[in-house]
Amino acid sequence: MTAFRDFLMRFRPAGSPGPANTTGVPADRSADLAAELDPVLSCLGQAETEAQQIREAAAQQAEQNRRATADKAEEIVVLARIRAREVRTESAAHTYGLAKTEAAECLAESERKAALLKRRAQQRMASLVDRVLADFAETGASVVTGGNAPGGRSRWEQDGSLG
Repeated sequence: MTAFRDFLMRFRPAGSPGPANTTGVPADRSADLAAELDPVLSCLGQAETEAQQIREAAAQQAEQNRRATADKAEEIVVLARIRAREVRTESAAHTYGLAKTEAAECLAESERKAALLKRRAQQRMASLVDRVLADFAETGASVVTGGNAPGGRSRWEQDGSLG
């Protein structure tokens, strides 16, 4: 809908007052406005076309960037998997080395304890052999004579221990 002012402008005098002539026809403002806006709107069409081209170029660039990033990410994953294998191998070798060292230390400790027990056994062996021989001498004499040691029991049974 046109504004009231535009409506009144249609009846504006186009020339000096006097008899009617062809110049007194009301002005066509819509044609004048269209004539004013055509150059601007034609530039707007060019701007829209240019904007569409920019959007398409940006979309293509974004797709290229996405593909390049995906390729780079895939490369990183492959390298990480290779590195993970290397790290696992290194870790296993390190752990094996630690276990081997610990086993060697444990073996050395066991050998040390075994040597200590062997020394103790050798130290005690002499007194135990003497006791066994003494007991055997008593028991052996009673077996030969047909009896037992005094009290009817051997020294071992009386003591209840070896040492």
